Amino acid sequence: MVKQSSEVPIPGPDEPAVTMSDTGSAGTETERKLAETLAQVMGTDRVPVDSHFFTDLGANSLVMAQFCARVRKAPELPSPSMRDIYRHPTIRSLTTALTESAALSRATGRDESAPVPAAVSAPAPATRPNPLHHRLCGTFQLLFFLVYSLVWGFLTASGYEWTAAGSDPADIYLRSLVFGGGGFILLCAFPVAAKWLLVGRWKSVEFPLWGLTYLRFWLVKVLLHANPMVLLVGTPLYTLYLRALGARIGKGVTILTHTVPVCTDLLTIGAGTVIRKESFLLCYRAHAGRIQTGRVTLGRDVFIGEKTVLDIDTSMGDGAQLGHSSSLHRGQAVPAGERWHGSPAEPTRVDHVRVPPARCTAARRTWFGLVTMLQLVFVYVPLAIGGVYMVFTGIPAIGKRLDPQTAVLSRAELIPDALAVSVVLFAGFLVVGITALYTVPRLLSLIVRADRVYPLYGIHYTLHRLAARMTNIKFFAWLFGDSSYIVHYLRGLGYDLSHVEQTGSNFGTEVQHETPFLVSVGSGTMVADGLSLINADYSSTSFRLSHVSVGARNFLGNNIAYPSGGRTGENCLLATKVMVPLDGEIREGVGLLGSPCFEIPRSVERDARFDHLRKGDELRRHLAAKNRYNLLSMTWMLFVRWLHVFMLTLLALASVDLYGAVGHVVIALYLALTLLLSTAYYVLVERCMTSFRGLRPQLCSIYDRNFWLHERLWKIPVQYLNIFNGTPFKSFVWRLLGVRMGKRVFDDGCFITERTLAAIGDECTLNAGSKIQCHSQEDGTFKSDGITLGAGCTLGVGAHVHYGVTMGDGSVLAPDSFLMKGEEVPQNALWGGNPAVDMPEVPALPRGPERAVRPADAPAAATS
Repeated sequence: MVKQSSEVPIPGPDEPAVTMSDTGSAGTETERKLAETLAQVMGTDRVPVDSHFFTDLGANSLVMAQFCARVRKAPELPSPSMRDIYRHPTIRSLTTALTESAALSRATGRDESAPVPAAVSAPAPATRPNPLHHRLCGTFQLLFFLVYSLVWGFLTASGYEWTAAGSDPADIYLRSLVFGGGGFILLCAFPVAAKWLLVGRWKSVEFPLWGLTYLRFWLVKVLLHANPMVLLVGTPLYTLYLRALGARIGKGVTILTHTVPVCTDLLTIGAGTVIRKESFLLCYRAHAGRIQTGRVTLGRDVFIGEKTVLDIDTSMGDGAQLGHSSSLHRGQAVPAGERWHGSPAEPTRVDHVRVPPARCTAARRTWFGLVTMLQLVFVYVPLAIGGVYMVFTGIPAIGKRLDPQTAVLSRAELIPDALAVSVVLFAGFLVVGITALYTVPRLLSLIVRADRVYPLYGIHYTLHRLAARMTNIKFFAWLFGDSSYIVHYLRGLGYDLSHVEQTGSNFGTEVQHETPFLVSVGSGTMVADGLSLINADYSSTSFRLSHVSVGARNFLGNNIAYPSGGRTGENCLLATKVMVPLDGEIREGVGLLGSPCFEIPRSVERDARFDHLRKGDELRRHLAAKNRYNLLSMTWMLFVRWLHVFMLTLLALASVDLYGAVGHVVIALYLALTLLLSTAYYVLVERCMTSFRGLRPQLCSIYDRNFWLHERLWKIPVQYLNIFNGTPFKSFVWRLLGVRMGKRVFDDGCFITERTLAAIGDECTLNAGSKIQCHSQEDGTFKSDGITLGAGCTLGVGAHVHYGVTMGDGSVLAPDSFLMKGEEVPQNALWGGNPAVDMPEVPALPRGPERAVRPADAPAAATS
């Protein structure tokens, strides 16, 4: 037998294509073409077919993504995915695997490399909205906001005047109790009444965006999200509220996610089910210019992990589990008693319920709910209203304007008064906030101990929730994040950071935990944004705090849920949106990618080119310069935030001056002007910081000044954009921020990290929780590039798009998917998974009559 050459050269004009055996097999021809394609992508003459892509050839995931995209354009070649690349990291092994998979697919009629199939259909052409309907819808939404503000302002002003007319502190308290309690009940009851009047019972239907049906849908959604009952997530009162909205919820259900389901009649949750935080079970999705509603059905004793997505028309049987960082795509059903994880989910043996049950009776839940409501009505609400009254009467700048005996004040007094009030309020928040963060949670931690099982809905549960809320205040993490000072802040909270190897970017601006006193992070570890440390385990009756430990010399990418018991050790790279393993050997010296995760190289040559800046004198010199720059950035952030408070205070004092002349309408005007002013202010701040120019793609060290300029933009708040979700105004604001935004784009809650690097085509559909991230930061190397979404694209709920990606017109990214850097999605393609791959076409579920689905112990309800 003739031995085959291990190198495949790129042929010259007068050379034979390649040295091959005389067999002429299809596999050898495929091998030759794959090697030629990779050589072209890498810009080399020869690619040895037995050489490792990463360790021998020095390729990286971006290069290999470009290779996959190039191969997919050749119809005669099998299409590899990034998962195939990492599992078969040579041309020869990749060819063998792809050839065998193709042969098996032809024999069985099924693609064995594809994810677990769900009932999804090929992308249909996007429904083209009527431009007139789009404009009318936006007009109505604006009018609704103004009318709602006017009503709210009238009720607030009348209530305040009545409360302020009290003769003594006791009378003021009683008036605050009546007004505050009545207002709280009204705010909670109004969305329920609006839902039943505007919609009745939700059904599994589809309807186009921007029409009358969509307006009713949007009204209900907005009222639910503005509902104060969202603050009671994690208590029995929240499940009762969902029942009032039409959800079928059994006894003993624990819901910890703040994402409110909208189409509640389509939600069924059996008794004893636990749903962890940051989970999406909306019972609707936006798809190709339409809203689709569908059922989410959970049986008894189901467990839903953190950072999960349940698409419409999904179900889980009694006792089933869905792990962290996982999802169910449309049509997937987890059988009773089975454990699944991944995106889309697949069977596993991992048990995610890791705390034994405790005695938690119905009487205990009832008592906890009753006490919580009494505290709200009789303590918190009256104190809040009384506090506002004290502020108005105790601050001279406000009190003298409300006093009818005071002569008309000159406008020259507005600015000094606004300066004084804003400085006191802002400085007071900083001082009191830091003091409370470093004292109160430490005292509470003396009562709630680690590794002890406590029943839900008791004093320990209340104190644990209080400490978690206090130590997860985002303002201070934004202030100190992406700088050397975040280490001292986290240590003050209670983190065990051992011997810190300071990099200047040890942690990003978004890191959260259940308790900071049971977190340890090894030396030399760097963490990007979106890390959630899960060191509290829950069942339907109990909870337990446990230590969570991240090893030394790790790098953790964006949007990761890291549970206690995670099986990773030292020198690991955890890629963006990875599912941290809970079983098997402890991984060390490797990278992990995907959900469920698989091993990849820990690092590549391109990411090591700046390692000389992380040692010795070079590190000390560059770190000192970065610290100085970060200190200026923090100062700039505080100034920008204070200036915003000053402007709102100035507007408030001017409104008080006008109150006597204009009346109650001035409060509605203040609310509208506050939103308009805040939006314009932060847009102007960001554009000024970029000098009204777009960002440029970067490949540099974190000690490069170009990165510092980029990093400073992450401290500008964009949370105000959420109020524009589902309206034409969201796209307008994105456009002002520098996004190359097409016409009639529907944005239901997408987040774009680098606005001027993103381009979104006409009539795209962006779902809640989706993210367009135009950068990556691995081990001190910063990389950024543009992202382009063609016309009519759809990003599913919780989908994550990395930098350097292009999505063709009409393409769809399934819910909870991770589209890796450098990928090119063809036109009208359907991709999904983590990492995302081309998904098979499976017929969609029929949209037939509704069936009644009722778990055991769930309250009976009429079917739709």
